[in-house]
Amino acid sequence: MEILRYAAFTSEPTGGNPAGVVLDATGLDDSTMQRIAADVGYSETAFVWPGDGRNYTLRYFSPLAEVPFCGHATIATAVALAERIGPGELTFGTPVGDIAISTAGTAPGYRATLISAPTRSREASAEETAGALAALGWAAEDLDPELPAHVAFAGNEHLVLAARSRARLADLDYDFEALKELMTERGWTTLQLIWREDPVTFHSRNPFPVGGVVEDPATGAAAAALGGYLRELGLITAPQRVTILQGQDMRRPSTLEIEVSPTDARVSVSGIAVPIPE
Repeated sequence: MEILRYAAFTSEPTGGNPAGVVLDATGLDDSTMQRIAADVGYSETAFVWPGDGRNYTLRYFSPLAEVPFCGHATIATAVALAERIGPGELTFGTPVGDIAISTAGTAPGYRATLISAPTRSREASAEETAGALAALGWAAEDLDPELPAHVAFAGNEHLVLAARSRARLADLDYDFEALKELMTERGWTTLQLIWREDPVTFHSRNPFPVGGVVEDPATGAAAAALGGYLRELGLITAPQRVTILQGQDMRRPSTLEIEVSPTDARVSVSGIAVPIPE
């Protein structure tokens, strides 16, 4: 069994979000996959079962538990396959349904685009928002009043909180156990903390204590959920490309591109992935 390591949403192996990829998980049981993911130590490792043609089945494990869907590990897996079988269309059967993927070669490296599960977004309750703010050590005045707190879904649920300033987003020092407890209780996979630079550029940070990871440097599932959030708020009036910059404060800069339509609940998420040298 070969465990591959890729950095997703970057053209540099020192940037982006690292993911483990096992291209043939035949014969592995849940406890073995969980152990491998813990040994790899990345926020997620994808396990792949080959199917017919360019169809595959994927499951995702963090160091602590299985997760229903992981965007950056999906992008990493698609690029790993493209390097071996050539670019083109792929279908990944995942716990949240079939995910369509396309891959193409570019000068910096292979680029993959996934089409998310249908997104949805609802306003967060006052209790949910207050609990998250307390764990983060933020005040209500730290939030952007034009971007209300929501719980957004694109395969997993993410609490979306918009900071009033880039400085507030940069200063992240939260209570790991308190936030983990709240997220476990609410079923949230990450927090999607954002700051809006302009209508089509967002900066993001994603605490992930439920996966045993302080922060994700790039989160494809949360990026798709953000697209659904913007759509629900009525901020997408025509098909729109939005850039999400993540990982800068972790010194693992990542670039995620999403395409959002006012008439389609699905969101496309694109990025480059590259192998991490041993």
